[in-house]
Amino acid sequence: MPLLDDRFFDPLPTPAEIAGWDAASLAECGMSFLALMENASREAMHALVGEIGEVRGKDVLLLAGPGNNGGDAVALARHLAGRGAKVRLALARPRGNYKGAAGYNARLAAKLGLPMLPLAKVDWQKATAPDVIVDGLLGTGFSGQLRPELAAMVEAVNALAGRSYIFALDIPSGLCGQSGRPSPVAVRATATVAFEAAKTGLVTAEAAPYVGKLLVREIGIPPIVKERHPCRAYRIAPGIARALGAVSPTLHKGSAGRVVVVGGSRGLTGAPLLAALGALRSGAGLVSVACPGAVEIALKAGFPDVMTMPIGPGGHFTADDASAVREFCAGAGAVALGPGLGRHEDSAGFLEALLPLPCRLVLDADGLYFLAHNPGLAARLSPETVLTPHPGEAARLLGTDIATVEADRCACARELAARFGAVAVLKGPATVVAAPDGTVAVSPVIAPNLAVGGSGDVLSGLAAALFCGPYSPLLAACLAVYWHGLGGARLAAAYPRRGNLASEIADMLPLAFTE
Repeated sequence: MPLLDDRFFDPLPTPAEIAGWDAASLAECGMSFLALMENASREAMHALVGEIGEVRGKDVLLLAGPGNNGGDAVALARHLAGRGAKVRLALARPRGNYKGAAGYNARLAAKLGLPMLPLAKVDWQKATAPDVIVDGLLGTGFSGQLRPELAAMVEAVNALAGRSYIFALDIPSGLCGQSGRPSPVAVRATATVAFEAAKTGLVTAEAAPYVGKLLVREIGIPPIVKERHPCRAYRIAPGIARALGAVSPTLHKGSAGRVVVVGGSRGLTGAPLLAALGALRSGAGLVSVACPGAVEIALKAGFPDVMTMPIGPGGHFTADDASAVREFCAGAGAVALGPGLGRHEDSAGFLEALLPLPCRLVLDADGLYFLAHNPGLAARLSPETVLTPHPGEAARLLGTDIATVEADRCACARELAARFGAVAVLKGPATVVAAPDGTVAVSPVIAPNLAVGGSGDVLSGLAAALFCGPYSPLLAACLAVYWHGLGGARLAAAYPRRGNLASEIADMLPLAFTE
């Protein structure tokens, strides 16, 4: 189902989809591309002024490629000159070679006497660097590899980082708008202004060093165009916090959600405990860990807040324990299955005997390991299931390798969701959440403080706690991912060089939405 609630999600079109929006605006609504370019250039000006302050007297070098991105740069030069900036336009082609709306703006700039020079004549070795460099060389339609002369130009721009404010229009030149990878190099912008919507490649973890601060500005694409031509990917917006709603003053623990964590085995007692803490810190009223009897004492030691249910005498679950675990899960709002479960061959039989469960399910960690080795378990997963693999687990589930997963995270998340008929959360920087119908949501958070063992266990407990609420599996997963990411980002203030514990991610959850 499409994520049409713009309070919670922003569209994240591919380069082809945004080109389709432009074309539909002209063909279906009678708009002109000149109007869109004018809107884009004005919004770029406002975004730049918002970041650096007034531009009067500042030296601004604008690099204008031969396409529409270059046309945006030429139009922007006119607006900046009108505000008193000392602009210079560096054109990648002779002015007469600029066509359409870009050609119109080039001719207008010439009539206004704006200084122009060939791009090849720019002196990059000047002692005084420009205050601002505007990158309008290549747009989102770029694909393939940069030509050597353009790659050299990109390197020259990057050499001025720290001396000049580098401002990219729509996308840093050399960056793939689909994947977010440089080809082979890309402009390292201080900030990037994306027109109408961020493109898929701008929000990947790999793109972050090139994009800098991402600014999104609408340029007048009619809403009806987006409704008729919806994109398939979205970006989780900060407004998703409003989905939590207010806490009722009459709330009691029985109505705040009951979560059961099923996991734990000899030597692996921390994972289910962290999942339980994630559920408790996100507001679940009752949280219990169903664990093998022989590990209960080690699991619970020092944590009176976490209830336990020891089942069976052993140090790992077996098929004989399944009925007791299923009975204990009855009436739970959600179950987090897999943290610390272990990979003993007996546990494979346990999972086969346990599923399906009569409640919503978050399947994580070793639960995913057994799912990968027994594809028949997929038929026992209900649509009310969320899978939370990291790239290694995703590769195992898809029968591929980590490099392939990381090469196209959105595609792999979609394949996981379609193959298992469940919502798939592909963890990592810029976590991807996918629904079986192909809808994808990408987290805007890239937080190195989350890169610690046990972080995913906290997320599984958090997701289970939200699963107890009135949310669809997709919305619950997106909210969990954003909340978890925000907690990790907040930890950076206290742990700027990382070093935080996974339990501290859980401890940060109640405070994550307070700023």
